[in-house]
Formats: sequence, structure tokens, C-alpha cells
Amino acid sequence: MGQVEATTQREIAADPEDVFDAIADYSGTRQRLLPEHFSEYEIREGGDGKGTLVHWKLQATSKRVRDCLLEVDEPTDGQLVEKDRNSSMVTTWVVTPAGENRAKVVVTTTWQGAGGIGGFFERTFAPKGLGRIYDTILANLAAHMEK
Repeated sequence: MGQVEATTQREIAADPEDVFDAIADYSGTRQRLLPEHFSEYEIREGGDGKGTLVHWKLQATSKRVRDCLLEVDEPTDGQLVEKDRNSSMVTTWVVTPAGENRAKVVVTTTWQGAGGIGGFFERTFAPKGLGRIYDTILANLAAHMEK
């Protein structure tokens, strides 16, 4: 077993605090940013940043569906961490200034992958697939923030 990591990033023409607030808004904005890979979205506690407990199913491939129950934390300014209670998956969102009225958003997801040949394929292909999913979310976020 080894750790698997998928990272993607995007610059958005909007105030970094406003971008962070949109990402942390699970009861409003966040759900509207999600592509068709996400289903059964449900807020179980909170709804805005730290203290939120949110559920969704993530269909990364036609055969692979993860049932996610995520605890949300904000360990530092501009950082949002989603820890899955059902697996080792952790997604970290970091929003930093990237010039005047611009934000850089970096999304990194890590998890403990399988061993053996299955683990090899997981480490090889899963980061690319998850990266594409998060690229879509960031494109949706940019469209939302830049209108």
C-alpha cells in the first residue's frame, strides 16, 4: 500500500476571501459547483466551513463509487480540509492571493492506495481521473465567481 495523491489548481479573477467563502459554503454554492460525478449530496451538520459534516457519493469511474462522509475543518486561514470518515481520503483546499483581486486555488486529495498490481493501476490512473473531476469543479467555481 502507498499513498496516492491528486492535485489540481486554478487562478480565479476574484477576491481570495470571497473564493474561500464560496468553497466553504456547503449549504449553497458548493453543491452547485459539483459535476455529475457527485450524487446523494446531503448536509448532516453545519453547512458553512468548519464543523460541517457532508455526505455524497463520488463516482470516479463507471465501476468505482465512493460513499463519502466528510468532516470539514479550517486549520489555518485560507485552508479547508475534508476528512472522509469512510476511508483514508483527505481533500485539502488552499486559497491564496495571486495578485490584485485574484485567487489561486489548489486542491489536493490523498488516500492510502491498494497494494499489488491493483495499487499500481490506482496510483497510475486515479490521480488523473480525480484531477479532471476537480478541474471541472474549479472551472465551475471560476465561472461562478467571475460573472
